[in-house]
Amino acid sequence: MSRDLSGGDSADDARRAAVLRAFVREDGSLRSIPARQHKKVIVLEHLVRLFTPGVRYPETEVNRILRPCHADVAALRRYLVQEGLLDREAGVYWRPPATGQ
Repeated sequence: MSRDLSGGDSADDARRAAVLRAFVREDGSLRSIPARQHKKVIVLEHLVRLFTPGVRYPETEVNRILRPCHADVAALRRYLVQEGLLDREAGVYWRPPATGQ
């Protein structure tokens, strides 16, 4: 399962920006992982942009990329996979191409 990350209307964009301001510091690290699902998805869609679509990453590289964002890289990996933003097989992760592209 993959998500379309192509954005939406201006009200939706404003809500997304507000969530990102609340949870993502200027340096890109997370203040916290949102508990509310819709806010978590917004933050995860922001984080998945650290990965190039189609490139395969071993788990250690995924951890290296995510660690500056938050200490709990295992939770971030799990959430990214659960939301279909990253795929995983045999310890290798990749960002699938966005739907509609």
